[in-house]
Amino acid sequence: MSKTLFDKVWDTHVVKKVNNGPDVLFIDRHMVHEVTSPVAFLGLKNRKLSVLYPNKTFATADHNTPTINQHLPVKDSLSANQLKTLERNSKNFGISFWGLGHKKNGIVHVIGPEYGITLPGATIVCGDSHTSTHGAFGAIAFGIGTSEVEMVLSTQCIMQVKPKKMRINVNGKMGKGVTPKDIALFIISRLSTSGATGFFVEYSGSVFTEMSMEGRMTVCNLSIEMGARGGMIAPDDKTFEYIKNREFTPKDKNWSNSMKYWKTLYSDEDSKFDKEYYFDANEIEPMITFGTNPGMGISITKGIPSIKNNGEGSISYKKSLNYMGYSEGDEMIGKKIDFVFLGSCTNGRIEDFRAFAKIIKGKKKNPDVTAWLVPGSHKVLESIKEEGILNILNESGFELREPGCSACLAMNDDKIPIGKYAVSTSNRNFEGRQGPGARTILASPLVAAAAAITGQITDPRTLF
Repeated sequence: MSKTLFDKVWDTHVVKKVNNGPDVLFIDRHMVHEVTSPVAFLGLKNRKLSVLYPNKTFATADHNTPTINQHLPVKDSLSANQLKTLERNSKNFGISFWGLGHKKNGIVHVIGPEYGITLPGATIVCGDSHTSTHGAFGAIAFGIGTSEVEMVLSTQCIMQVKPKKMRINVNGKMGKGVTPKDIALFIISRLSTSGATGFFVEYSGSVFTEMSMEGRMTVCNLSIEMGARGGMIAPDDKTFEYIKNREFTPKDKNWSNSMKYWKTLYSDEDSKFDKEYYFDANEIEPMITFGTNPGMGISITKGIPSIKNNGEGSISYKKSLNYMGYSEGDEMIGKKIDFVFLGSCTNGRIEDFRAFAKIIKGKKKNPDVTAWLVPGSHKVLESIKEEGILNILNESGFELREPGCSACLAMNDDKIPIGKYAVSTSNRNFEGRQGPGARTILASPLVAAAAAITGQITDPRTLF
């Protein structure tokens, strides 16, 4: 019987099928961070339960971490308590903890792949919606709630209704200045923020085959922004080369045995999907958002669409434009901006800093722009230094911060002030996402770099 990639991974992890109900799914890797875990660990303590497989659970501090002076005590009392609680729980329950100052510390969805925790054919969960990032390796990865975190900690299993299957095909060549972030924002703009609700998405086509692993992670990361349960891409030679010899990947004979399985992880030619879409990469330009959800995106050279040409409801559409201070028909190019944020689990990898540096090299940061450049991990930070990118940044008037989630969300010191415009490489532009009253414009690292230099929304292709 023909199977999709999703079926092959899901079906091999089903411990028990419940008639007309959810499957009991075995989870290979469990990632934990400071936001959703405290109540889950408290539940274990109250029930006098232990973590069933501590070696399959990995904890890191990311959301509440400051991105400057990480060697000093955390000033914010709430953040400090969250971080200390995770450290204490990790120690008490015997799981790996990579907190502030630890060489492996970083954003949970950045360090998982870096250390080979993320593997093809695995099931991976975390109390964070952007767990879908790990699907770039051919894994089934999805975010879970607090009670589910407790369930996985104590049983290494979770009850889940099997999602429907969607395939999104993008073929052709990515044009000048077009990045994986633009591909993802384009797809979301076409499908809307609810277009993939109830589905697990497989990305297929020449665009994804040619894309780097960092790029694939960006695309899968944003699957959740169109309502999908997760996204995945079939593993190939790029995948295997990326994970080879990393700390937690199989070694020697175990590697050879794993490869035999991994090479079977693709959708059979005649496998069936519940829904399928096709897009032409040649149509995609650098993208920019203009509203208050990731689906409100357009090509950077276009104007803001009118209500009648937009899929949003008229009331919510007007409310969104009013919040952003924009109007129907406005051109996005030339709009003044105040902040630029490069980072997050969407675009905090070394490839993103290389792209940013490509634009700003030999130029100077606009004096009216505040730029927060935040690597996703200490590994990324070290690569920035080793590759000479830090020198380029400093010569152009930029400063590099320390790893963390930073201005992706308003859970640490890096908050965009009320009313200010931020071109952000993160994943969400909801009202107040980056700070109360903050106005977020989602974009790629190239668009962010161009805005940082000019002080306004600029087509990066004009700066090559």
